[in-house]
Amino acid sequence: MIVYQSTKTKFTYDVITNNIENVILDVFQKKYGRTTTKSEINAWKNSMMYMENILQDKDIPSDCGIMIEYQIPQTSKRVDFIITGQNEVRADHAIIVELKQWERAEVTEKDGIISTYLGQAVRETNHPSYQAWSYAALLNSYNEAVYNGNIKLKPCAYLHNYSVDDDAVSNDFYSEYIQKAPIFLRMDALKLREFIKQFVKHGDKGKIMYQIESGKIRPSKSLADSLEKMLDGNQEFIMIDDQKLVYETALDLAKKSTAQNKNVLIVNGGPGTGKSVVAINLLVEITKRGFVTQYITKNAAPRAVYQSKLTGTRTLTEISNLFTGSGAFINSEKNIFDTLIVDEAHRLNEKSGMFKNKGENQIKEIMEASKFSVFFVDEDQKVTWHDIGEREEIKKWANKLGANVIETELTSQFRCNGSDGYLAWLDNTLQIRETVNKSLDDIDFDFKIVDSPIVLRDIIFEKNKINNKARLVAGYCWNWISKSNKNLKDITIPEFGFGMRWNLASDGNLWILAPESVNEVGCIHTCQGLEVDYIGVIIGDDLIVRDEKVLVDPSKRAKTDSSLKGYKKFLKENPEVAKEKMRSIIKNTYRTLMTRGMKGCYVYFVDKETENYFKKRLSNKN
Repeated sequence: MIVYQSTKTKFTYDVITNNIENVILDVFQKKYGRTTTKSEINAWKNSMMYMENILQDKDIPSDCGIMIEYQIPQTSKRVDFIITGQNEVRADHAIIVELKQWERAEVTEKDGIISTYLGQAVRETNHPSYQAWSYAALLNSYNEAVYNGNIKLKPCAYLHNYSVDDDAVSNDFYSEYIQKAPIFLRMDALKLREFIKQFVKHGDKGKIMYQIESGKIRPSKSLADSLEKMLDGNQEFIMIDDQKLVYETALDLAKKSTAQNKNVLIVNGGPGTGKSVVAINLLVEITKRGFVTQYITKNAAPRAVYQSKLTGTRTLTEISNLFTGSGAFINSEKNIFDTLIVDEAHRLNEKSGMFKNKGENQIKEIMEASKFSVFFVDEDQKVTWHDIGEREEIKKWANKLGANVIETELTSQFRCNGSDGYLAWLDNTLQIRETVNKSLDDIDFDFKIVDSPIVLRDIIFEKNKINNKARLVAGYCWNWISKSNKNLKDITIPEFGFGMRWNLASDGNLWILAPESVNEVGCIHTCQGLEVDYIGVIIGDDLIVRDEKVLVDPSKRAKTDSSLKGYKKFLKENPEVAKEKMRSIIKNTYRTLMTRGMKGCYVYFVDKETENYFKKRLSNKN
């Protein structure tokens, strides 16, 4: 969808008559059925004046095409400004310009991420060059008119208020993306003009704009081939046993589903049953078959890790557009996706956005946006107050939307040395549910309780030397003070002289893969949905045992943890329900942490009575 489309001549007229923002707003309201924010309207007014100045060169043809606020299909992303025309040999080109009002920014340690002042505070966001390039990559991968019609896309970014080159946005750290999409600051106006003139020497006459707007949306063969090559022979994504059955069931439903025959597949599966393996295989195969699909998780860490494992690189690539968050479908067109694959669906929220105030319900929005949706669920891994991804909730929305519901299960255990017995023992010991597994006798899984966090750390360091697949994690009972001062230690246990930091921002969501991150401690947010060979768990005093009863204490959670945000308000309204939900969240958190290891789990308890309780349950021979 294009909000504004015209020629350079008409665009110039709309700007110099001081009416451009009203023209854009009028069409925006008609096409979207809603208005937008005052800040966006002001941004249109300011940025369009700068772009009009850039275009005032006689060598930029008056009949070149101008598109403003082009919404990329399947996304809520809108391209700020596109210039269409032909180069000197009459090859079709579209120049994508990402416009920013920024005046300053700061370099981060995360790939493609920069921080600047947004929404009344300094926040992290995509680097403008990465953003412009990713939009071009989306069109190159999905718009048939672009990849078959040989329309050459040239992305760039223009920060017209950025008056000083302070080595932030142009820092070498972002060079990979700046090479793909050059960045122009306030003093670079003439450079931007020359960049445009390289590719637009002849007009468009509406042809290129029309092709982009009406291009059929389906994955390109080159994208499908690339994905297939990445998956081929990758041992991490080989399916066995019931994984294959679920996979084939999903493929059959993907083929049959239409806007009039919507289907919802719920896949139940505990830790280590291969939910993510099936999800990634589905993403690749459905894309290969020419259907539009995406892989969704609320947490960014699984998305980043699976992208990295597929591509073999820790930097963002074209396939990054196949991975998205659960709040991306608020304004999506109905049935615009063929299939949406939701991994870790138990972590879905009702509302989206930083302040949980956008949209209606993530489950509903995902179902409405797709003809077929797959939800991989483990209700025992709901670990925050806002998690709503339960089977019954998914079924409720499917019924409301007239979708058929099919339910299946993954049961084969590949984590914890394939030991269902360990999981059952853990559930029984945490008093999540009673099972017959009262001890770990005859269970082939390396589980140990250690008396010191130093010993725990050293075991993990030694195990990590094997293949970089051992990590330390902890309950979120220590504030993240090293976020602003890297010289500080977050997790301190003074009686042992123990001090370590939470995982650094430099590793971002790839903490579980980064070689040096064994020196840092992860939390539930950086490891859920992922696995290592050996996990070391520090159990804080938010989980304690008194008189053989497993209790929880939410007051011991760190102030920087938002997992229980909303608990105190709900406690006043419905105390018994609130307490039960809080107990479930904290127990589920440790259940999840203690099931990240495929071969072994080693545990240190801050509270000694809790440690003794667990020790007594290791063996019936004690």
